[in-house]
Amino acid sequence: DVPEDEAARRLAEAAAGAGLKVAEPFTGRANLYADAGGILVYDRARLDALNLTHEATTIAALEPFVVVTERQMIATVKIIPFSVPGNVLDKVEARAREGGPLMRVAPLTAHDVGLIVTRLDGQKESLVQKTIEAIRTRVEALSSRLKGSITCDHDEAAIADAIAELSARGCSPILIFAASAIVDRRDVIPAGIERAGGEILRFGMPVDPGNLLLLARLDATPVIGLPGCARSPKLNGWDWVLQRLLADVAITAADIARMGAGGLLKEMTGRPQPREGGKPDDNAAPRSMAPEIAGIVLAAGASRRMGKDNKLLAEIDGKPMVAQVVDTVIAAGLDPIIVVTGHEADAVRAVLAGRDVSFVHNPDYEQGLSGSLKVGVGALPDGIAGALVCLGDMPRVTPKHLRKLLSAFDPEEGRRIIVPTTRGKRGNPILWSSDYFVEMQSLAGDVGAKHLIGEHGDAVCEVALEDDAIFTDIDTPRELELARSRP
Repeated sequence: DVPEDEAARRLAEAAAGAGLKVAEPFTGRANLYADAGGILVYDRARLDALNLTHEATTIAALEPFVVVTERQMIATVKIIPFSVPGNVLDKVEARAREGGPLMRVAPLTAHDVGLIVTRLDGQKESLVQKTIEAIRTRVEALSSRLKGSITCDHDEAAIADAIAELSARGCSPILIFAASAIVDRRDVIPAGIERAGGEILRFGMPVDPGNLLLLARLDATPVIGLPGCARSPKLNGWDWVLQRLLADVAITAADIARMGAGGLLKEMTGRPQPREGGKPDDNAAPRSMAPEIAGIVLAAGASRRMGKDNKLLAEIDGKPMVAQVVDTVIAAGLDPIIVVTGHEADAVRAVLAGRDVSFVHNPDYEQGLSGSLKVGVGALPDGIAGALVCLGDMPRVTPKHLRKLLSAFDPEEGRRIIVPTTRGKRGNPILWSSDYFVEMQSLAGDVGAKHLIGEHGDAVCEVALEDDAIFTDIDTPRELELARSRP
């Protein structure tokens, strides 16, 4: 038998490759530390095989390919009993050394990175500069520099010329951030890479955010088509690719395909799930809806075109109109839900009694829609990622409609304002990222926040719906009559 400390030292030294040092063992444990910053590299299957050899010998490590810093502990060897049979230790040691030491730290090396940002007509220059700075920050954090950045038209020939120029300047890798998301291997970005003489290795990765990454190469130079989330400071799939490249760790199409385990890097806003033993229920709330998207129901209007009656209290299908809208918002899983009252506030509160909503009053409701929107946004709690703004006089909008809007919402991918459309025409409700809450607080008049959509066109995502519910607001007795007559 080999005593526990001696066994831990031997196994740790067998497993430790370049960039690692082994600490003195104690109580059967020997820790491995990084000598310098870099990427931890090891084969998960080899580690599993080693831990399956015998229960007396174990190695616990950080995830493979994570960025580590100097003096960071990256693994620990623990001998479970007080000693290990010599023949067992010999076998485990051999597996740890087979084909080279089990683990190493690949140091980050200085690379001259090239960046191409494509643009479309009407795109703001400020957005282009924001993209360049976001990429520069990531590259410099990994001990490299952004040697050259080229802004060009979103055109196959222009992209090919830019790749050639950066390649001639010695840039490697070359990154491409497109004005329009890459949708397939024949899109503008891959076509431009191939025109420059490059080869497409893989399109798409099982990591979210980061799905739409393109891996290519021009001779020995890696060329990466970046997903939209590359502009976000949050961890996403292209970080994993960039980190390996800047540590001179080769990455293949197969490597990317294996990133799915652990590849869900964000919390989803929720999608409808089938009920057990049945079909999906279009009106059921998603089981895993994260409480990050609020609902704001504007129910303050004076209903002047309706006459003496408050249209929000008029019944459709046996239920007050505003109650129809609020129940739809509840069924879609939004949380919290803010109802903005104004005209006949007590009556509106009464018909919504018992529902899990919060009320906030707009005393200046007669000044227009913008005032109610500001009051609603101002009542939102901190930490909300966005708000779906619903009009209290649109009872034909369904939970299914709202969930489609929620599914499209992804600020990291640049989808910050979600607008429903039918036959190419935009309607309501609209989902807003919290990025625009401050601007909403300065609105005025009766047009809501429509002008913000035009000012932030690069953040707008249109969601096509199949019916006219997004246009059906009720303002007059005739419109109310028609709404009651429709199934």
